[in-house]
Amino acid sequence: MLEKMLPLKFSRHICTLSTANLTDGHLSHNNNLASESKSSGQNPCFQNVMPLNKILSTCVQAHQIQYAEELFDKMPLKDVVSWNTMLSAFNKTKNPARVCKYFKEMQRVGIVPNEYTISIVLRAVVDKTFNILVPQIHARVVSLGLNLSLFVGSALIRAYAAVGDQMALSRVFDEILQKDVTSWNALVSGYMELGRISQAQRVFDAMPEKNTVSWTSLINGYIGNGRINKARSFFNKMGNRNVVSWTVMITGYVQIERFVDSLKLFCLMMQSDTRPNHFTFSSVLDACAGCSSLVMGQQVHSIILKAGVPNDVVLLTSLVDMYGKCGDIVAAFCIFDSMEMKNLMSWNAIIGGYARHGLATRALEEFERMIKSGVRPDHITFLNILSACGHGGLVEEGEKHFGSMGTEYGIKAGVEHYTCMVDLYGRAGQLDKAEKLIKGMPFEPDVIVWGALLGACGIHSSMELGEFAARGIQKLKENHAVAYSILSKIHSERGEWNSIAGLRKMMKQRHVQNQKAGSWIESPSKPNL
Repeated sequence: MLEKMLPLKFSRHICTLSTANLTDGHLSHNNNLASESKSSGQNPCFQNVMPLNKILSTCVQAHQIQYAEELFDKMPLKDVVSWNTMLSAFNKTKNPARVCKYFKEMQRVGIVPNEYTISIVLRAVVDKTFNILVPQIHARVVSLGLNLSLFVGSALIRAYAAVGDQMALSRVFDEILQKDVTSWNALVSGYMELGRISQAQRVFDAMPEKNTVSWTSLINGYIGNGRINKARSFFNKMGNRNVVSWTVMITGYVQIERFVDSLKLFCLMMQSDTRPNHFTFSSVLDACAGCSSLVMGQQVHSIILKAGVPNDVVLLTSLVDMYGKCGDIVAAFCIFDSMEMKNLMSWNAIIGGYARHGLATRALEEFERMIKSGVRPDHITFLNILSACGHGGLVEEGEKHFGSMGTEYGIKAGVEHYTCMVDLYGRAGQLDKAEKLIKGMPFEPDVIVWGALLGACGIHSSMELGEFAARGIQKLKENHAVAYSILSKIHSERGEWNSIAGLRKMMKQRHVQNQKAGSWIESPSKPNL
């Protein structure tokens, strides 16, 4: 059979070249191969599916999905590996529609799905638009005789958990004849995802064998259900913690903004035998950014450099974000500018950094560079841009970008974007525009929107509009001391002392207390790590 196909030596040569091109960041050889495949009848290279699968995988790993599609479409021979590679590519690029289309097509041409195929498709169809397909895929699994497979069974449990079907999840677990620790772990995670904490705990307690993943799944479940202290309790009981369990616990603290606790835990991790990876460092840098600790952030950066952790886009973006939020915008830009690959989050980090520092022009310049590079903005990008325009007093620029969100990019403005615009108008003293915008909002203003307007009224001593904003806050049954303080300030500037006395009486009746101010002072001479 092999004698009739491409010589093995040449097959290896093609695979070596494609892998080398991936390493060097070039795909020209692979692209040529895709175009040469038009004459596949004459070229013996394209009679052998194995080297082509290797090149296909290389394209996918290099995120060159278009080239992978071109090659795939022109391949005269395709096996289940070829189809799985394309399914995996579309799943990674969050394209469930293409996954479903290719899954249907591969069966139409006679390729029988294997366990890996099913797991890819199940991960894709948990999307809200396609989750009705999970039972259909389950039926196909049964017809293929894969329902007793541990691998497929665990994938089905995760899928049914994602779509919220507890009965089906339990039924799949019961159908697995020889359960291993992986299937038990999937059940624990599934119940946790559904918010069935007590059932997840009972399953965990009943497990005949537990590994590090079991403990981590339980801890992650408690974190996901808002019970961080319970998660920490089980974390402390763990015998063997690995980098994933440490990272899950540290990230849990970051998610609920307990930044100091996450940094303390990171210090304990550094004293253990477990070395952090780039995911750990990314979360720790988020904690440094959250508490604006430049000293700690610099120390973590130093540890990263000493540890020789590979610089990937996620870690470098976290560094950009940390320096931008901790006051060193020069360091943030130096790291950003050195990045060979930049994703949307990288651009958002540097634009947000400039916006935070009041460098509106630089933020807008980076936005233009981002658009020219082919990266499409998202709602966070526009929050940063509108914030930059507000700090820079660029009313016309802000209005232009606010309008372009829907017309050019199809992004629906949320309450945060309206808040930025109210703040923009307020800072510029255009309170009439701020009022008009609030009255024309497609949803009810929240306390933050009213607060932005009230703050502007305090700056510009607008009593009438300030009371309008205060009434808006009161309608939400929100008793914010700041609102009373701003109104009191406006009254005092007008010498309306009786009104101030009335406000204080109202605060007392509603049990509203002024919050004490505080400051975070960091000593650069005192090392923390």
